[in-house]
Amino acid sequence: MCGRFAASTSPEDIVELFDVAQWDPEEAVAPSWNVAPTQPVLAVLERIPRGGGPAVRQLRRLRWGLVPAWSRTPETAVKMINARADTVHEKPAYRQAFASRRCLLPVDGYYEWQTFEAPATQHGAGRGKARKVPYFVHRADGAPLALAGLYEFWRDRAHPADHPAGWLVTCSIVTTEAEPLLAPIHERMPLFLQPESFDDWLDPALDDPEHARTLLRAPAPGLLLATEVSSAVGSIRNNHPGLTERVTPEAEGALF
Repeated sequence: MCGRFAASTSPEDIVELFDVAQWDPEEAVAPSWNVAPTQPVLAVLERIPRGGGPAVRQLRRLRWGLVPAWSRTPETAVKMINARADTVHEKPAYRQAFASRRCLLPVDGYYEWQTFEAPATQHGAGRGKARKVPYFVHRADGAPLALAGLYEFWRDRAHPADHPAGWLVTCSIVTTEAEPLLAPIHERMPLFLQPESFDDWLDPALDDPEHARTLLRAPAPGLLLATEVSSAVGSIRNNHPGLTERVTPEAEGALF
């Protein structure tokens, strides 16, 4: 799964790296090394202009945690931060977005926690508290990780349809089975894509779910690294570049 990530790449660099044609500086999001659900994120997506014509690649600010268009309230967002690749085409909350509202979330990397069972207490009277160790998963080459995502529009009926405050645009991150390096930490990982897959994934005209499912393939293993980091990342009050830095290289070497 993916419940926290870091995103510090500037909008200008994202525009260049992802061939973005349109973005509004007023939608910029401050760099964050501890992004949590319901917080704003930058996403690359393509939309067909209202008057028709070819789709335009845009950089937009979305809120992490998808709210289905049919939801009565936006409170469901905290439960829909991830969408499983194996069921995303059929789940009511995601299938419409998966058909034609796919996006990419450029991130530095994401955090995952590995759970270690506590040893038995003295005299075998049960076990102590399990220990959770955080890791920062990122590309070995240092490039942004392009996470596959979905986005959706939700309207607040308390506002007129043409009122900006009446609309909320949210997103979810697609997850898949973890590659061998990451499986000891968690059995699932965010689906990330390589540049050669960007065009098809973002294409809103590609609206056949069965065709879109062929895009749900993670790159071959070997592109990612997992770095053990400080437990400080567990609190969203902590937000600084040091959260992504290795804390115990000896433990990381012993694990992998």
